[in-house]
Amino acid sequence: MIKKILITGTSGQIGWELARSLQGLGEIVAPSRKILDLRDAARIREVVREVSPDLIVNAAAYTAVDQAEQEPELAMAVNGQAPGVLAEEAVRQGAVLVHYSTDYVFDGAQREPYAEAAQPNPLNVYGRSKLAGEQAIAASGAAHVILRTSWVYGLRGSNFLLSIMRAARSRAELRIVSDQYGAPTWCRTVAELSAHIVTQGMAAGEGLDWWHARSGIYHLSAQGRSTWHDFAQLIVNRMDLAARPQVLPISAREYAAVAERPVNSLLDNGKLAEVFGLRAPSWQAGLGLCLGVEPAQPLA
Repeated sequence: MIKKILITGTSGQIGWELARSLQGLGEIVAPSRKILDLRDAARIREVVREVSPDLIVNAAAYTAVDQAEQEPELAMAVNGQAPGVLAEEAVRQGAVLVHYSTDYVFDGAQREPYAEAAQPNPLNVYGRSKLAGEQAIAASGAAHVILRTSWVYGLRGSNFLLSIMRAARSRAELRIVSDQYGAPTWCRTVAELSAHIVTQGMAAGEGLDWWHARSGIYHLSAQGRSTWHDFAQLIVNRMDLAARPQVLPISAREYAAVAERPVNSLLDNGKLAEVFGLRAPSWQAGLGLCLGVEPAQPLA
């Protein structure tokens, strides 16, 4: 029985949604970054022991992919070391850990969507730091679910959707990368499917045994395939604009980002469907729901 839920990162996209999707499943404790600084291992242990949660949901992360190239130690502290500390404390508390990772643990060299068992080979500091977090959790022996997702967006924070919406209102032309592909995933989809998993664990009535039997990595992303250019074009098409900007395709080389990104960010979500019976909607449907231009539909 889950009585208390500790959520980190509630100022971020997924964390903010989790604080709403998980309500009613237990008492939610959501400390701010000022109170729970993931750079400070001692403080993490102190807060977890003070809260004494039955479920830890770690949605906090260092997500500035390009900036991480200049701040590798900080990225590793937050994304690599902190999850391991949370996992160790989960073992100590007899708690479950739900953690979020990324498609950027892969190099994108293969053509087909990546399954969970595919060999990671991150191309950038951010991806390496997130992979280190996954490995630390697995090594801890904690009952855990790691959810890798991709191209997360929403109506809060800093993300591709909001950047395109701002640019579309002020520019006549948008130049967007067209040779990288993935599945844009609404942050609320991630939060609500996470809540479904937690609900299943509670309903099973088997305590940590249920979670240990299902511990591991799962891919959770929208269905379908898009490029950044396709995503931007659909965003612009669904906006109410007096004049629509032209959305022009460019190569990743032309964009010249600081950190290298994988060409293929597609994730195979079959394991999530097989184990938990959950499947996200298509990326187009998710965007429509996010922008309020399509009727609601079940996420599972």
